[in-house]
Amino acid sequence: MTTTAAEPFITGELRVPMTRPLSLVIVGAGARGSAYAALAARRPDQARVTAVAEPRIRVRTTFADRYGIPDARQFDNWRDLAQLPRMADVAVVAVQDLDHKDAAVALADLGYQLLLEKPMATSEADCEAIADAVRRNRTALAIAHVMRYTPYTVALKQLLAHGAIGDIVSIQHLEPIGYYHFVHSFVRGSWRREDESAFLLLAKSCHDIDWLCDIVGQPVRRVSSFGSLTHFTSSNAPAGATDRCLTCPLTKTCVYAAPRMYLDGLRHGGAKQYYASVVTAGELTEDAVTAALADGPYGRCVYHSDNDVVDHQVVNLEFDGGTTAAFTLTAFTPLENRRTKIFGTRGQLTGDGRHLEVYDFRTERTTVIDTDLDGSSAADGHAGGDAGLVNAYIDALHGGRPDLIVSGIDASLMSHRVVFAAERARRTGEVVPL
Repeated sequence: MTTTAAEPFITGELRVPMTRPLSLVIVGAGARGSAYAALAARRPDQARVTAVAEPRIRVRTTFADRYGIPDARQFDNWRDLAQLPRMADVAVVAVQDLDHKDAAVALADLGYQLLLEKPMATSEADCEAIADAVRRNRTALAIAHVMRYTPYTVALKQLLAHGAIGDIVSIQHLEPIGYYHFVHSFVRGSWRREDESAFLLLAKSCHDIDWLCDIVGQPVRRVSSFGSLTHFTSSNAPAGATDRCLTCPLTKTCVYAAPRMYLDGLRHGGAKQYYASVVTAGELTEDAVTAALADGPYGRCVYHSDNDVVDHQVVNLEFDGGTTAAFTLTAFTPLENRRTKIFGTRGQLTGDGRHLEVYDFRTERTTVIDTDLDGSSAADGHAGGDAGLVNAYIDALHGGRPDLIVSGIDASLMSHRVVFAAERARRTGEVVPL
């Protein structure tokens, strides 16, 4: 049977390979939506970007030109798209976090299959609403928990499955956000305020809680958490600091000075260039950077912004069966890979996002495995996780392999519930049962 554009896919019944490319509408053509579009475009025989919904005119037209999208398939926002009958197989939903629930539910009800950026939504009730819509419409949903799809995670889980360290007893896991990544996204950027986005654990580290749940493979029983906004407050502003970096006399000495950060990225490339492209919506010139810093959010002093999310937090988890995990996220690090130690009954596994070291208690020897891809941030594709997610989703739908979606509704809803419980624990100071 040949699947046509008018036929909805049905989760659990995606066993018939398609004979035409999947059609994709990108809902939100920012950094994440554009990244997923570019990865899908590498496979023109299996997937094609055919529509876009994006409120920023220049971003939308640049994106549409890149993929040859006609005017009739360009929309100011997802609501305009949702007023029309379904015009693509898949909606890649990468709008702002607060819009996830309304967009995902509306598009699922129209028959779109969904690749949804994390977090699912900004409240537990909204996550449940998405789950209800997905189940009601039998939607093929993947949440962008890209850490599940990295070659590193695949190799790590294979080692654990083969008993390399016996049974897991406890885990230590660190997310070193990186000082300039943190100030870009969570002090100056779109995720700086809970009322405009979400609390930090949800916005940044639902990845990590989901990953720990995946690694342990058991439900979480209890959770506790501690953390606060400690440094990026007006009380810590150096004497003489002004509200904006371009007019500040301390620019040459301040660790967090915006001109140095974004202009360094412009000139030298790397992750900082990625952040510079976000600041200027892709126009990588010194004039564009300077203009953006003069009156835009990314030129604000980190001590005089309106941010309110925490800058460090610890989360402690107890799983069914007794396994425990201690997770730390912090702004105050270089931009580097996550670090993990897994303590088992027969050995210890140490990982840095690329390399895995297995110490065997019996032989007292260490085996090192290189999973080839480095880089934990969005700027470098999450160590292959972005590509792994997009490829798995395309293969699941186009190739009739629903089992390739490992971040579906049940697993993702469960790990999101843990995140909300952890935030309740942080705010109340209590141990929260699930």
